[in-house]
Amino acid sequence: MTYYVQNKINSDVNLKRFLRENSYWYKNLNRSERNFLEFVEDMRIKYKLTTSDKINRTIDNISMLQSFLEVLK
Repeated sequence: MTYYVQNKINSDVNLKRFLRENSYWYKNLNRSERNFLEFVEDMRIKYKLTTSDKINRTIDNISMLQSFLEVLK
């Protein structure tokens, strides 16, 4: 694994945790630095950190707030 990849993983808590939970990524990251982008994308999907997930969470929160306000009326 290159120093660049190691540094990126150590600087992000989510990447570090994901790598520990999914150890098969060690082999892929050791083979090629190009696998790092796939690794990050896989982490975002499994931890639901993609843009669409964030939008859905925001919509759900707004919906919950609206229903709460309706109950208070």
